Amino acid sequence: MIRFKILSLCCFLFGMQSINAQLSYDTPESVGLDSIYIKTNVDSIMRDAIIQKAFPGAQLLVAKQGKIIFHEAYGFHTYDSIQKVNLNDVYDLASVTKIAGPLPALMKLYEMGKLDLDAPFSTYWKDWKHKKDKKDITLRELLAHQSGIKPYIVFLAEVYKNGKVKKRFIKTEKSKRFSSQYYSDMYVKNRFKNKIYRHIKRVKADGKKEYLYSGVASLIYPQIIEDITGVPYTTYLQDNFYKPLGCTTLGYLPKEKNFKNAIVPTEIDTVFRKTLVNGWVHDDNAALLGGISGNAGLFGSATDLAKFMQMLVQNGTYANKQYFKPETVKEFTRIQYPENNNRRGLGFDKPIIGNDTLSIKEAYPAPQVSPESFGHAGFTGTFVWADPKNELVFVFLSNRVYPSRTHRNIYTLNIRPKLQQLFYTAIKD
Repeated sequence: MIRFKILSLCCFLFGMQSINAQLSYDTPESVGLDSIYIKTNVDSIMRDAIIQKAFPGAQLLVAKQGKIIFHEAYGFHTYDSIQKVNLNDVYDLASVTKIAGPLPALMKLYEMGKLDLDAPFSTYWKDWKHKKDKKDITLRELLAHQSGIKPYIVFLAEVYKNGKVKKRFIKTEKSKRFSSQYYSDMYVKNRFKNKIYRHIKRVKADGKKEYLYSGVASLIYPQIIEDITGVPYTTYLQDNFYKPLGCTTLGYLPKEKNFKNAIVPTEIDTVFRKTLVNGWVHDDNAALLGGISGNAGLFGSATDLAKFMQMLVQNGTYANKQYFKPETVKEFTRIQYPENNNRRGLGFDKPIIGNDTLSIKEAYPAPQVSPESFGHAGFTGTFVWADPKNELVFVFLSNRVYPSRTHRNIYTLNIRPKLQQLFYTAIKD
């Protein structure tokens, strides 16, 4: 009996240590993995990807049991091989913004009882109150992509026509009415946000309660968060999450922050900006909102993303500070509509249902991730994934859209699933 109590106490203390852990660097062997197997195979996959122009450079960070066991950089910022990728480089995170930007704020407001996942979203977004196709859609349905709302709206068409910029919406100099910045010498009319909201008011929902990925609602989450909290969206994120977590690079508008870290460029924009996009958000809709949006706009380093994801792996606690209750994390990271073959959690992406039965080519992400795992990918070539069952955090950052988004070998070569799978098969004998 005494031995059982001591064992129980040890398990409890180990659990507390794990929950309160702060990421530190260690070797793969410290968690039972083979460093030579990992390094040899990661190097091979990365070299082949760069040769085949999947991306000019990338970095990979993997943490297991609260220890960063692998963090390496490969290649260069661009194919001219001038600036090497460094471990502290800052990337445009694209749609990873959805889970690292508005989602933690929505989670906290839900936890505080200020948001009801199953109430009509029109309770919070009055524009939909009298729209028959949208008035009964819930936040749960929106976050799980079960709302039937069309996937995307191209707002760039509103400011650019026949190769020319509409000067009533875009100016080259900042002023009181044009203070929302699109690019270094492009300022959007402040009231353009209202035009975006009017489009979202009229956006069609097909009424089908089935999986259809849509980023439209993400555009309005920051406004919802401001309306409920009375605090500017970016301030709320910094004060409640990024600063306490020690995420020094994670945030919007990196050009305003005088980082010592290099910012990795994305695409050579041949349509609108007519230059290499570097330090400004790649996504046009987020850019037209001044770079601050719920669908895209976040920039950050691999280590900052790892801290955020590790906090979620540890059920909402990191370095002795609780950000969420464990039941909140569990609710948002579970599959919401499995009966409809919809794999999504609330905001978080999840593995394909039956993923462990699929080949590496068919699976998403790697076949051996647990059903409890979650994460998100970004259009620019970013990918983050957390597996609480296996205590593993996987952060992959690249600029696969350089020089053009037509470069799709990151997908055809299955680079990210192959890399992720290595950390499930690298068990030391």
